[in-house]
Amino acid sequence: MQDGTEVQFKSVTSEKYVSAENGGGSTVAVDRDIPLAWETFRLWRVSESIFQFRTYGGQFLTCDGDGGTVYAAAADSPSDTETFYLANGYGHDKAEEILKNHINSFITVEDFDFLYRHGINTVRIPVGWWIAYDPDPPPPFIRGSLEALDNAFTWAQTFGIKCIIDLHAAPGSQNGMEHSASRDGTTGWPTSSDYISQTLHVIDFLASRYAKHPSLLGFELLNEPSAALVPLDILVSFYKQGYQVVRNYSSTAYVIFCQRIGNADPFELYQANLGTANTVIDLHYYNLFDPFFANMSSVDNIQYIYKSRQTQLQALNGANGPLVFIGEWVNEWNVTGGSQTEYQDFGRAQLEVYNAASFGWAYWTLKNDRKHWDFKWNIQNNYLQLQLGVILTWISSELRIQRMFWRLFVVRANIQFRAVAWIGS
Repeated sequence: MQDGTEVQFKSVTSEKYVSAENGGGSTVAVDRDIPLAWETFRLWRVSESIFQFRTYGGQFLTCDGDGGTVYAAAADSPSDTETFYLANGYGHDKAEEILKNHINSFITVEDFDFLYRHGINTVRIPVGWWIAYDPDPPPPFIRGSLEALDNAFTWAQTFGIKCIIDLHAAPGSQNGMEHSASRDGTTGWPTSSDYISQTLHVIDFLASRYAKHPSLLGFELLNEPSAALVPLDILVSFYKQGYQVVRNYSSTAYVIFCQRIGNADPFELYQANLGTANTVIDLHYYNLFDPFFANMSSVDNIQYIYKSRQTQLQALNGANGPLVFIGEWVNEWNVTGGSQTEYQDFGRAQLEVYNAASFGWAYWTLKNDRKHWDFKWNIQNNYLQLQLGVILTWISSELRIQRMFWRLFVVRANIQFRAVAWIGS
């Protein structure tokens, strides 16, 4: 019963489903035998027992003044009349307690020591937009993310590790996914000038706070904007403005532009003239999340890395523009029952190919409840075999509504002159 949970309501007496006629914007009836889109509502959670219900069309269920009628009229934003009580979940205070315990125990200074001992020299720290409003972020967000980021910078400095801050969740959500803090799977960021302005404010806040920190390496302006929902011209305009915001505070910090996820050509950002110095394009490579990979064998997956990924990387490396960064990849696939040897071969292929990226690569993620997504497990169990040398590692705080999960990424850099300077600092 968290934000975005899809629910349907069935009458006990009539055995009919509640339906928002036309998907919302008019009446609500209890007259459907089969629940489809109009009979499905998404939760917006206010507190432990208070919720709002959004229709397929985007309006909210509304109860009129005397409580006699529920309808889904033109309420595009919820207020008191769109708020209902249910018995479920944690309230604000309990959620804050749980998050604080999680933050204090999941990633600690000992993890930075681990990274240092394994030759890791950079961490990437994605954050949510509400960090700019800590310690009193707007509801339903929980305080503590700014303190966690400060701690990470302190630990990084202790071990001579650099940091990149990545804005992982923008106001309104840039892709509708839970890790972008979409409350119910919708994407509002690209259609709202207010959201985009607020995002630039967050970039300004982060740059003003950390640009002069000795452990700062750069800023990633936005993680995984959706190709289907974020028009290229809107994104390019934001990226150009974000670049200038960072340059107001630093002439040397790297500014990283993430490729749109989905059906998008990475060369579209190389042709956009996003900035003049220290710029990077971030690509995310997964042999997952697409039907294309569904029936591939282990050999097919490995060959795809060598034939498709390597060819694209060579072309991007040769482009006259930003550096190339494989910002996310994982030693996992859709192959059922893959052996350790097959996983080793798959990981070896990815390391070999992604090592050629001019800015490096990042692994998702250091710790995870799914073992093959867990970088530390892969190393300890010999599924990934790194040749330690010039290596960057990124730490990610994937901040979700009412939840915060710290994760680490590992990156290898081929930029020897920079890496030597970092290692020697």
